Amino acid sequence: MRWLPVLYVAAVLLLEPLTPVDWPVSFALIAVPVLAAFGHGPVAVGAATVFAVGLEAVLAGTPCCAGRSAGYLWDRHYIASYICTALVGGLGAILAAHRIRRERTLADVRFVAETAQRVLLRPLPHRIGNLRLQSLYLSAAAEARIGGDLYEAVPTRFGVRLLIGDVRGKGLVAVETAAAMLGAFREVAYDEPDLLALADRVDTSMRRRATRLGGTETSERFVTAVFAEIPADDHVVRIVNCGHPPPVRLRAGEVRELDGGRPAPPLNLGMLVEDPYHLDTHPFRPGDLLLLYTDGVTETRDATGAFYPLLDRLRSWGPLPPAELLARLHDDLLAYSHKGLQDDTAALAVCQLPVEQPEEPLEEPPAG
Repeated sequence: MRWLPVLYVAAVLLLEPLTPVDWPVSFALIAVPVLAAFGHGPVAVGAATVFAVGLEAVLAGTPCCAGRSAGYLWDRHYIASYICTALVGGLGAILAAHRIRRERTLADVRFVAETAQRVLLRPLPHRIGNLRLQSLYLSAAAEARIGGDLYEAVPTRFGVRLLIGDVRGKGLVAVETAAAMLGAFREVAYDEPDLLALADRVDTSMRRRATRLGGTETSERFVTAVFAEIPADDHVVRIVNCGHPPPVRLRAGEVRELDGGRPAPPLNLGMLVEDPYHLDTHPFRPGDLLLLYTDGVTETRDATGAFYPLLDRLRSWGPLPPAELLARLHDDLLAYSHKGLQDDTAALAVCQLPVEQPEEPLEEPPAG
């Protein structure tokens, strides 16, 4: 955009000698200040306006190039062109000043959003005990670096506990709901020994929050989520699925969805059924990898409207470390959607390291 005025002037200069004298292409230079306003500031737009008026005057009375005598310089049509170019230049300077203010505002909004995301979705450690972790977050809109997708991993005396979730809706309400859920999970995860009870307590916290907010959509403020627990002394993973896409376990020669087969409602909708949530236990041996993700992954569409084939992609890639797996998933999602993601996307990959590698002790948060 910064070079567009130069290219435009070059095109006019190429066309001017090729057109008849009665068809002065130099009148097209009126647009130069507007073009300059898209990529430059008010001062540069003013300079472009002066240059455009001067070039119009040169082309109006240059026998060698335009075939016109000096008498055309003060022709009423050319005088009107000078005046119009000056007026457009003034409007272009106002447009450039407004654009710069909007760009600065957008930069401030992005900075605040990125800061909020770092607080809400704080960076996860790449290793906890004998687990290696990696996270991924993609926003559907470049201007909105934060949304309702969430993830967390905390080391406790019961094992490493994981959370991934997707808040219904968008905007500040979704962000506030995600923050409330992460806060509840981070508080309860250290104290509640049973994973199913942990999910119930987080569900209770979300219902209380929805009730405090009030309004006609209290029951619609729900969150789909997966709670997972990987104990340090047992090669299993315990999962409580609250209406969320099932995690995927990857091991050599196998890619399997860990679906308990019993549907469960999202958080804040558990009161609609008698026995809402269930605990499922699956083997999780050294070398296995657990992939948790939001529906932004599987609902990504290509140009034909086909959904992203996650399991087929995972089978074709074979066993990969968490960082490499999510990097490839990131690139593949953007390529599959032609960089047109329609929903926020989050993923969390956890790999059980071989037993011969030394384990790092789990740490509880400091008191107070």
